[in-house]
Amino acid sequence: MTTLYTQYTYEKKWTKTSEKEALRMIEEEMPETDAEGTLAYILNEIKKGKSITLGTCKFKA
Repeated sequence: MTTLYTQYTYEKKWTKTSEKEALRMIEEEMPETDAEGTLAYILNEIKKGKSITLGTCKFKA
């Protein structure tokens, strides 16, 4: 399992985040999207070493 970290654009520190909390953040940032599908995409991309930005929130491993 990949450790997920998030950071809002106005924050300086990355925060360790659970998948449940990440789903809530995705729903908050992009309410019209499929949150579970978006989280699966984010998890897949961060495993490759990428950082993903969604609205005002960034995700990384």
